[in-house]
Amino acid sequence: MKREYPTQPIVGVGAVIVQSRKLLLVKRGVEPEKGKWSIPGGAVELGEGVRDTAMREAKEECGLDIELVGDKPMDVIDNIISGENERLRYHYILLQFLARPSGGTLKAGSDVTQVRWVSLEEVETYNLTNTFRLFFKKHRKELEEF
Repeated sequence: MKREYPTQPIVGVGAVIVQSRKLLLVKRGVEPEKGKWSIPGGAVELGEGVRDTAMREAKEECGLDIELVGDKPMDVIDNIISGENERLRYHYILLQFLARPSGGTLKAGSDVTQVRWVSLEEVETYNLTNTFRLFFKKHRKELEEF
């Protein structure tokens, strides 16, 4: 299924990876919102579970193995971006899972240009994607207690 101007919504999964009061951010190398900072994540592949997607995307984009914290996503977010002639350019349903690193080596991989641990106090100073900025504001206290 094509991601730009899709014929139906696409399910995406994000890994909210936290360690020592720092959050792992990635600089997006592809649209939507290329060049902005967010969390590792991507589209669910046919036949793949959403939790498996979170783990796969963390490995592909950051080189890290992760352990999910809890069975349920922290949040579900609609990411709907209009394009030409008011057609929907992107339509994602995003599931955000809390995680902690369990192995691997931190390095930028597919679809990202940079990866970086950022203190929770500094996250909002970054040029974040719109959906991740809203998510972070909503869940900051929760992440600080983790």
